[in-house]
Amino acid sequence: MSTLTADAVAVRLGAKAVLRDVSLEIGEGRTLAVVGPSGAGKTTLLRAIAGLVPIERGDVRLDGRSIREEPPQRRRIALAFQEHALFPTMTLGENLRFALRSADAGESRVRETARALHVDGVLDRRPREVSGGERQRAALARALLSDPLVLLLDEPFAHLDPSLRATVREEVMGIRERFGGPILCVTHDHDEAMAIADELAVLVDGRIEDVGDPQRVYDRPATLRAATAFGSRAMNVFGFDGVTCGIRPERVRIGEPGSGDVRGSVVRREAAGADAYAHVDTARGRIVVRVPVELAVRPGDAVDLVFAPEHLQRYDSAGASVTPGAAR
Repeated sequence: MSTLTADAVAVRLGAKAVLRDVSLEIGEGRTLAVVGPSGAGKTTLLRAIAGLVPIERGDVRLDGRSIREEPPQRRRIALAFQEHALFPTMTLGENLRFALRSADAGESRVRETARALHVDGVLDRRPREVSGGERQRAALARALLSDPLVLLLDEPFAHLDPSLRATVREEVMGIRERFGGPILCVTHDHDEAMAIADELAVLVDGRIEDVGDPQRVYDRPATLRAATAFGSRAMNVFGFDGVTCGIRPERVRIGEPGSGDVRGSVVRREAAGADAYAHVDTARGRIVVRVPVELAVRPGDAVDLVFAPEHLQRYDSAGASVTPGAAR
């Protein structure tokens, strides 16, 4: 098996710097998820590793061997695109056979891989004749059949109906065990990134702001930019005790009158299934609080907010964490 390393990779497209000294390492059998806002450079990172866009400086290595100058077809890196990229005039079976590195690999391998990804019953159909989930599974099967050393996934769940997302996500997690090599997945869905990743990186404006254990990145982000870019709900950021602080909405609660760290007025209550979120204006700025759905808070209510002190993150003037336990 292999280890994939990106070492200070920089990519410029025209006059724009898209990637700025990006460094990552993914070991065999490990999955690294990269999240970040639109335009952060996530897809460009995959394309640079695959050899589809030129690298201005830095290096890409497999097991310590530079592959920067190798053409894409020799890198043995499979990239499953967001848009599936299946040949529309071919059946799914023909798409899968096209990926085989050798014609001698045999029909049995195609059938076995298709069966593992639950598309063995639709191999005689063309992409337009199957569901979005089946097209996505077929694209993953085709990537695996190319016998890659590294698997790159570009927004694998982006175009799936909500009812299919959990199913395909479980199959992606199963691929990790079946494949065994490094997997790099970029996604805009932060909850799914947390679910599939062994490690997680936050990419903002072409720079890695934080990388590490997903729960640590969520709880104790290394920078303010990571704190506000990662999470289904952005971290609250405000001044407190003379320093810049951040805290997740679920780490704030509405306390008894007079018991809080800060007092404010509810301006909006947002329902979110099993939970709700109260948006509270305070002297320190707007603070969002996750509240029990049964808690009756209404716009105009005066509330006292209590912060969980062990979850209050502190940042210096440059936006770097000064809280113990956060990455540096």
